[in-house]
Amino acid sequence: PIDVAVPPGLRVALVRGPDDTTERALADLGVAFTALDRDALAMARLEDFTTLLLDIRAYHHRPELAEVRERILQFCRQGGRVVAMYHKPGEWNERKGHPLLAPFPLTIGDERATEENAPVVLLQPQHRLLQQPHVITADDFAGWVQERGLNFPKTWDPAWAPLLAMKDQGDEKVLEGSLLHTQYGRGDFVYCSLALYRQLRTGHAGAARLLVNLLAK
Repeated sequence: PIDVAVPPGLRVALVRGPDDTTERALADLGVAFTALDRDALAMARLEDFTTLLLDIRAYHHRPELAEVRERILQFCRQGGRVVAMYHKPGEWNERKGHPLLAPFPLTIGDERATEENAPVVLLQPQHRLLQQPHVITADDFAGWVQERGLNFPKTWDPAWAPLLAMKDQGDEKVLEGSLLHTQYGRGDFVYCSLALYRQLRTGHAGAARLLVNLLAK
């Protein structure tokens, strides 16, 4: 058992990637969710959900997301939250026939924090993503396995707010792209390159609390 509170009314539309860890974690946590297939992506009433979750590498696994980009952004503008988990550069970055799913420019690179115990600094500790429904502190990053995260965004529009900073020992550059947030219309968009799925596999309480914060409106 882990101490995680799921707020009432949270309803998640899940676009799966090639890994089912997040899906299983949602079920274990009691989060109400619906997995969207290709037809549902085009036809489902997104307004029935509070949050649209694009799981790890979902854009690679489900290239038809390009066809519903405007639906995704409309959902966000009208008050929904969109959460995109980590992607590789070629899977996310904009190119011909492959539009950016985020509302503002965001370019994925190859920067990463490979040390699972790399110190994590909360750049905006009072930000709602780090406060509701759980107060996230550095303690929630203790005991992680394998890595902090990978393929962090390397450039982003000023509309994005970086929430965390970290770096491996010996690296000079502090990386601030692991968790980004932006407001868009009445809703908001989150991009998260943290290796949450690895921590969720081990039942890590801090990772579970952070996941719920990312999803909760």
